Amino acid sequence: ACHLPWWRSTATCKLWQSGHFLPWDRCQMLGIKGVNMTVGQEQQASMKEKQVLEDLEMHLARGETEALFREQPETGNQYLEDTLLRSYLKTHLPPKVLEEVHQDLERFGYCLLTKIRPLSWECELNPPVFQQYDAWGQRVDHIHTCSAWRRMKEISAEEGLIAEAYERRYSNWSRLYQAVKLYLFSSSSGGFSCPLAMTDGAAKVIESLGVPGSLKNAFDRLTSRDPEKFWTSGQWMTERRGGSDVANGTETVARRQPDGTYRLYGFKWFTSAADSDVTLTLARIADAEGRCTQGSRGLSLFFLRVRDEEGKLNSIQVQRLKDKLGTRQMATAELWLQGARAELISAEGRGVAAISNMLNITRIHNVIGAVASMRRMISLSRDYACKRVAFGKLLKDHPLHVQTIARMEVQVRGAFLLLMEIVRLLGLAETNLASEQEQLLLRLLIPVAKLYTGKQASAVAVEAMESFGGQGYMEDTGLPVILRDTLVLSIWEGTTNILSLDVLRSLAKSQGQVMAVFLSTVQKKLELASGTEGLSPAVQRTREAIGSLRQFMAASGSEQALAMELAARDFSYSLARIYTGRATTESQNHGMGRDWRSPSLSPRRWCSQELCPVAVEAARGSYEGGAALRDSALVFGNSRL
Repeated sequence: ACHLPWWRSTATCKLWQSGHFLPWDRCQMLGIKGVNMTVGQEQQASMKEKQVLEDLEMHLARGETEALFREQPETGNQYLEDTLLRSYLKTHLPPKVLEEVHQDLERFGYCLLTKIRPLSWECELNPPVFQQYDAWGQRVDHIHTCSAWRRMKEISAEEGLIAEAYERRYSNWSRLYQAVKLYLFSSSSGGFSCPLAMTDGAAKVIESLGVPGSLKNAFDRLTSRDPEKFWTSGQWMTERRGGSDVANGTETVARRQPDGTYRLYGFKWFTSAADSDVTLTLARIADAEGRCTQGSRGLSLFFLRVRDEEGKLNSIQVQRLKDKLGTRQMATAELWLQGARAELISAEGRGVAAISNMLNITRIHNVIGAVASMRRMISLSRDYACKRVAFGKLLKDHPLHVQTIARMEVQVRGAFLLLMEIVRLLGLAETNLASEQEQLLLRLLIPVAKLYTGKQASAVAVEAMESFGGQGYMEDTGLPVILRDTLVLSIWEGTTNILSLDVLRSLAKSQGQVMAVFLSTVQKKLELASGTEGLSPAVQRTREAIGSLRQFMAASGSEQALAMELAARDFSYSLARIYTGRATTESQNHGMGRDWRSPSLSPRRWCSQELCPVAVEAARGSYEGGAALRDSALVFGNSRL
């Protein structure tokens, strides 16, 4: 007879049959035939075995049916479904521009749904592969990308995702139109938004230099609509000793050649989109004795081709591809520059100033990506809530669930309006229509928006993932991909703290002019909205926040640099929330977003949060003398402090 092993479960047999464990009594029936049994017993066992197998087949059939019990969340044409976007364009664009833009965006929305989004998933499933040697031992350093990734590059050219901003068909509205297309494209781009950001930034730098003759071909290719001509650019700044600290972390050396070009020698620790055609990079020019000027004054900006006309690397060796948490669709590499031929494109020692235009553009792209990821997650959450039944009713009929989505919706609406304000101002600046005050405001809002929306996007992605329950944690739903790719947005192009300090520098450099413009702009917009019915509570809350901010600034006028550094993050958050509060009230005052039941709901909800956290923390003594020492003791456990 059968003997049970001592470790077996009393309920389950260890016999695996077609992907299922059999209950133990049924397992015995399958295994007992032929073990000292009579003919009658064998017949009885055969009948029972047949019954067991029939039951198993029914169980498997039922299991296959049960696996399909949940509806997949889906979205349609992103442009047509985004009521806030369409309302904004209708409110702000001239009628003729709106007519043309609307038609193109509707077409693009369908293209995203039917052609581009499937390519995005292919990019995720087929990440780049690095081949260092060929079959015969020759070093090739080839980065293989999938056909879907290469198709994304072609689509980017065909859709004019870079070209639109530089052709300026719609004058100052061209940049906003480009940003809208990138916003729609971002969450379906399979990570290709990153090389587009750097390509846009490189084109902006070259344009700001007056498109010198040596760079005319490069500029034309970076802004081309022809897939055969279109180039993408990298941005090689991060080295071993520093990320944002390029002044002290850049070790790459440039040596002048007799023909006027330079050879670059160094190691680039983190280069995104390493398969790009060209790149901009910083290096220190060595004098005849090989000495280099240190600090930011020693940095110059260079342009280089990654490969020559034959496709061979430009004296560059790929050490390895980075193993990243997210953005796995894109090749990020460590590169050795071993005499890479390059062209000096900035004044010697003025590299940081020259590349600042690139950083402004890539930071705006970062904001676009943040807003797009939030919109994508919330759209999926909303659709799922209309399909998923829990506790006897749809999720959309559970008030707490709807409240959670509504709170996320408020965040993405605020972020969207802040983004639109920035690209509107950029469009004015690029067409020489911006006033001095508007240019100052743009300089301030770019780092503020980048740091704040990066944090918003991460929080919304995590919250939205929870709205799908366990399915949100499953890789094959694609939701974890959105989360992973979103988390980098608070790191790329400067972390939250780095950009908070940049905000303080912009204030100091303008000698207070930036803050004066910020405050007056917000005040004027609030005055226009104050007479609108239903907006009074939001207007009042924003005015109170401005008053608190003024008091903080007056009190901090004599504070030491350390105190202001401690306040930098909260100060930047305050600017973001106050300006967005002004934007939400203005949007409602113009009749936007009236798809909500209450016209004042969005501003009221936005302004119900603490709009001026820096004043609250200052009142708690978070920045006063000794605060830094207390923080250090708390973190590092120094009992003497």
